[in-house]
Parts: sequence; structure tokens; C-alpha cells
Amino acid sequence: MRSLKHIIFAGLLLLLSVQANAQCAMCRAALETGGDTGQAEAVNDGIVYLMIFPYLLVGVVGFAIYRLYTKKKKPLAEAES
Repeated sequence: MRSLKHIIFAGLLLLLSVQANAQCAMCRAALETGGDTGQAEAVNDGIVYLMIFPYLLVGVVGFAIYRLYTKKKKPLAEAES
């Protein structure tokens, strides 16, 4: 039963990423076909800038979970000594 949940989750994750990549590629192509490359570079930089925040959020949440997990382990290790 657990593997079925993993397969469904992975499938949904793949579908979402395809849609997001397609939109970014369309924006980039639309801007690069114009004559103004400065505007295209600015939009591409903006996309990269906006992409940083989800990674930072996942990193902070992961670090917080790691800290909570290691804090729970320390008292157990000290109690055994």
C-alpha cells in the first residue's frame, strides 16, 4: 500500500514539473524573439531569483527537522551513559 502512494506522489510531482518548465520556456522564447535582449536577460534573471526561494524554504524546513531530530537523540545518548 505504501509503494502505491509513492508511485502516485511521484507521478503527480512529474506532471507539475513539466507544466512549470513549459511556462518558463514559453516566456523565454517569447522574449528572445523580440529585438531587446536586455529585457530577455532581465526576465531570465527574475526567474532564477524567484526559483531561489522554494529551495531556501525546503532547506530551512529540512534543517529545522534535522535539529529537532538531533535534539531528541542527545538526551537518550546521555541517559545511557
